[in-house]
Amino acid sequence: MLDELLVKINYYANKEKTEGLTPEELTERDALRKQYLFEFRKNLRGMMENAYIKNEDGTLEKLKRKSEK
Repeated sequence: MLDELLVKINYYANKEKTEGLTPEELTERDALRKQYLFEFRKNLRGMMENAYIKNEDGTLEKLKRKSEK
């Protein structure tokens, strides 16, 4: 999924540099960027939720979420 989004985003980035983008293409590019960031953050959150820290004594401790202020 992320690879497909990157291909489309890069296409619009290259087109913007060479020809420019129409208002419709700008809108689609912005939507693709938002979707990419959403998917990236979701994947990163999933990895962090399954991360453990190995203590000096060899025990594993689940990574805790930092409390938001």
